Amino acid sequence: MVISVGGLVEIVPLYFQKSTTEPVAGLKPYTSVQLAGRDIYLREGCYNCHSQMIRPFRAETERYGHYSVAGEFVYDHPFQWGSKRTGPDLARVGGRYSDDWHRVHLNNPREVVPESNMPGFPWLSKNKVDGATVQTHMRGLRAVGDPYTDADIAGAAEAVKGHTEQEALIAYLQGLGIAAQGWK
Repeated sequence: MVISVGGLVEIVPLYFQKSTTEPVAGLKPYTSVQLAGRDIYLREGCYNCHSQMIRPFRAETERYGHYSVAGEFVYDHPFQWGSKRTGPDLARVGGRYSDDWHRVHLNNPREVVPESNMPGFPWLSKNKVDGATVQTHMRGLRAVGDPYTDADIAGAAEAVKGHTEQEALIAYLQGLGIAAQGWK
């Protein structure tokens, strides 16, 4: 009982602090292509090996950049924090590598990182993104507070039309940590 009350006293106030509920400067909701990529990231289990949270420890901030803050993740449902680090943390991977590098890495990781134990995901380059699924997801995210407009949702299917799952996943990865780049 004491642990439950203590947990509530510590956690509930966080829901009312602006630093945990307001987006950081420059943060925008995911585009329809990025959102499709995020769904693929979750579906393929990438979060099982990659965290997206830089802890405020010197070793981590020197390697990955500024530590993560809650305002970076207000549009993530569920957020991808965690401590599993079989692979590198991806919180600041956006813009670090080219789209071509990501394409090669997703098809056969050992072509660009010989010591990698990550499996390849070559089927992503063949599968197309489903626009209706993205629209449905955007409606659900709007219901929990993400600022998607009717126009955003209506144009989502057209925006992802013709995109492969690999392209969508790369778009998602290229957007990770972009809002935090000005903090350095």
